[in-house]
Amino acid sequence: MLRRRSVALALMALAASLPAGCGPSVDLKQAVQVTDVSTGWFDAGIVEGRNKIVPSVTFKLKKGGDVRLSSISLNVSFVFDKDQEPNDDVFVQSIPFNGTETAPITVRSKVGFTADPPQTRAEMLKNSQFRDIDARLFAKQSSSQWVELQRVRVARQILTQ
Repeated sequence: MLRRRSVALALMALAASLPAGCGPSVDLKQAVQVTDVSTGWFDAGIVEGRNKIVPSVTFKLKKGGDVRLSSISLNVSFVFDKDQEPNDDVFVQSIPFNGTETAPITVRSKVGFTADPPQTRAEMLKNSQFRDIDARLFAKQSSSQWVELQRVRVARQILTQ
């Protein structure tokens, strides 16, 4: 009887030492979908006398109804075509799910292209020095590893909102 009680106390102490909210890990690659994706180059205005555009991606995340996941963290890496290293990373912490999906999420890089006027922002997209860029969407739940959910090409279109 004493031995059972000692084992029970040891198990309760172990359970109490675990972090709150710790439960079975979720395979994010299988459980979460990226939906309603739209991309483009956001008109960041005039910076230091030059026209500036930055890559932008907007999307929602959707999970299965039986998936136990209340929020998720994201890292969006903006990577030039054919490059491996990111040009910029944007971290977004703790995005809540409203039921089975999130509200629309817009992520913009701080790094983009600039040009001296009179070159317009639309002309910048046609410039021979312009390079296409992809947005790589990584997700993470609490202390789990980062998982790439999707890679999308940023469309050559100017966004004003």
